[in-house]
Amino acid sequence: MTRRDKAYPQTPDGRYFVAKGRLWRKSDPSLDKSTRRAAVRALMQARRAVKLAATEAETRAARDEVDAAKRRLGERGPVWWDDGAPDEGRKHPANSRYADWWTGLTPRQRAAGEGKADESAGPR
Repeated sequence: MTRRDKAYPQTPDGRYFVAKGRLWRKSDPSLDKSTRRAAVRALMQARRAVKLAATEAETRAARDEVDAAKRRLGERGPVWWDDGAPDEGRKHPANSRYADWWTGLTPRQRAAGEGKADESAGPR
């Protein structure tokens, strides 16, 4: 199952999704399709380069390219929203302003965000 196929919980404001128990900033929704496509292509190429790197210098250069692509997508660097809300990326949702939303999710939804298979949590 690919990440795209998984049903990660997404915050009501559309800024984050939850995976492995952490909030991860989503891409800037205002990016036009061609800009987004080019940045995603660059990100995938850079991730492949990280895996194929043979030296520490190659690894560092590839990781810098990953960072640059993520910044173009709005997933890192300055936030893409303009209401003054801080970036809460990498926090557990229970330790953020999304705590009430998080506790309101079903056990199955929280398990999906925590990266746990929870077959006993009942229907969604």
